[in-house]
Amino acid sequence: MGLSDILGTAVSGLTAAQAGLRAVSNNIANVGVAGYAREKVNLSTSVVGGKVSGVTVGEPTRVADRFLESTVYTRSGDYGRSEVTSNYMDRLQALLGQPGASSGLPARLDQVTASAVAMTGSQASTQTVAQFTADVQDAIDSMQQMDNDVGQLRSDVESEVGYSVDKINTLLQRINDLNGTVAQATGLGRSAGGAADQRMSAIEELSGLMQITVRDQPDGRVSIESANGQVLLDKRLRQLSYPTSGAGSQPTYPAIEIRFAQPDAATGDQIDSASIGGKLGGLLDLRDRALPAFSEQLGTLFTGLSTALNSVSNAGSTVPPPATLSGHNSGLVGSDRLGFTGAATFAVTKADGTLVASTKIDFDALGPSATIDDMVNAINAGLGGAGTASFTNGALSITASGAGNGIAIGQDATKPSARAGMGVSQFFGLNDLVRSDSSSLVPSGFATSDPHGFAAGETAQIVLRDSSGRALTSYTLSPAPGGTFGDIVNDLNGSPLSNFGTFSMDDAGRLRFAPTANVAGATLSIPSDSTDRLGTGRGFTQLMSLTGASSGLGAAQVRPDVLADPSKLGLAQLQDVAVGAKALGAGDTRGATAFVNKLGTAIDLGKDGKSTVEAFASNLMGKIGLSANQAQGQLADASARRDDAINRRDSFAGVNIDEELSQMVVLQNSYSAAARVISTANDMYDTLLNMMH
Repeated sequence: MGLSDILGTAVSGLTAAQAGLRAVSNNIANVGVAGYAREKVNLSTSVVGGKVSGVTVGEPTRVADRFLESTVYTRSGDYGRSEVTSNYMDRLQALLGQPGASSGLPARLDQVTASAVAMTGSQASTQTVAQFTADVQDAIDSMQQMDNDVGQLRSDVESEVGYSVDKINTLLQRINDLNGTVAQATGLGRSAGGAADQRMSAIEELSGLMQITVRDQPDGRVSIESANGQVLLDKRLRQLSYPTSGAGSQPTYPAIEIRFAQPDAATGDQIDSASIGGKLGGLLDLRDRALPAFSEQLGTLFTGLSTALNSVSNAGSTVPPPATLSGHNSGLVGSDRLGFTGAATFAVTKADGTLVASTKIDFDALGPSATIDDMVNAINAGLGGAGTASFTNGALSITASGAGNGIAIGQDATKPSARAGMGVSQFFGLNDLVRSDSSSLVPSGFATSDPHGFAAGETAQIVLRDSSGRALTSYTLSPAPGGTFGDIVNDLNGSPLSNFGTFSMDDAGRLRFAPTANVAGATLSIPSDSTDRLGTGRGFTQLMSLTGASSGLGAAQVRPDVLADPSKLGLAQLQDVAVGAKALGAGDTRGATAFVNKLGTAIDLGKDGKSTVEAFASNLMGKIGLSANQAQGQLADASARRDDAINRRDSFAGVNIDEELSQMVVLQNSYSAAARVISTANDMYDTLLNMMH
């Protein structure tokens, strides 16, 4: 080897040591910087003319493992979803109050029962009756406030969805820009470490917002896909488009579209469910599944309470009885099938309870083809002018004739009247304790053969979502004029909804949907409904009880006249006596005991089965507590897994100050050795030159 070769080799070694020292210095300067991956200098053997001639120094490269980075992205997505779910479930649980707290809903429902018991032990004094009705109103207020609070939570979630979409778009734009920088540096053979580090940090932040798959490309770029395989970034940038209305909590929400950034054009892909993962997926799950499910269960709880209370109040009467009993809007018309079985007594009494006139209507004897008008005629005929019944705008009303006289209704002791499981007074709401302008608070009692009564052009939109909140399909029901409820059932069973389950009507006239096994947990919602049955003001949603939206909780209240005057709560019960005898007793408080018994009896809650009000409330509160606890546990697990993944990535790619200092000593020694070789070669040159002289 000639001296020139020796000098060239030494100089290359000197250059390599200098490059290595620069890389080590840069690493030490960035120790502890989040997202920084240490650099190392690429060295290779230089061969010229088949001979080794030192070292070739390449550009510094990042020390990173794409598999460890990919694990961090996956774990960040799990953490993002768990964090937002835990936060909102904690807020929901806080709305319910601490277990056992006097302000909590279970305590308020317990107080209703306690005040009912107090009425039985005090001969239903004015004070105890007033306390009972106030406690009922307090329980209803509590449920309404809770429902409003959940609606506000849903509105907050919707706002966060909008913010998250904006943040995702910003990150995708940044990653796309850094992609260009990395690709350019890679193409020119330069180091792209700084831009690649920034890109990794942006991808990690993006992965917390939505679950993503990152793929490295040959030119140094990365492509990004959603958890569903939808492309978000390749050589063309996409952006998410979400047309927020600013209306807060809504029955249904538009899907999030994926659009090309340049030019602005739809890709045909949409994000419409929580399967997207990350924080955005958690928000969509809360907005479309978890919070609406709680609201629906709250509506079911109210249905149980109102059913229990109204069944007792409608079986009782005040003394003196009211001059007029006016019912709620049932959604029926006079020509509708009566549909009652059993018997009930309609009576007119004096103020002291003395019977003036009465008639027992045997609904079985009226026959299966009897109509509402037939019942009204039978009542009027039986009372013989002492009282008059009428049926207008879907509401039954009975008025006593004669000053001081009043109306009382009693169930037959052996075969009580019933339609949809409700007595005649309760079905028509003649003496309800709890009322709601938006619901009749009882099942419709319709059969498949009954005319639906909807006019041409009236529609109801039905949306089916799976257990994750994803919209599986939707259908706009347009009942054909002159059809029956059976026709509606057949229509729905022939619609796209039938691909996921079957519709039917139960014995109480409620429409039911049974999802197939592969979509177990799927739920229906009705975001819009323009139907109006025969001009009664009651539509498909209220009559069919298909969703919890028809519970009537929002407009519910204890009858104002009862709140103002406790004596108007009917606790006496009509006696089967002859005209002239006492049919109502002023000291009769059997209704108080009936309230206690009914509140402890299981109520038919339709698709939710049978349960007492107390048991259903306890179960509902327990589910929320369990869900919140599980969300906290999942957050702790997700946090630990994410931290472990970050530690593994950083231990491989991060800067270890001891290792870098050790490497610096090695490089300094290498630099010194190369310098000595140069010095020695220089001495040899000088010696040779001196020999020539």
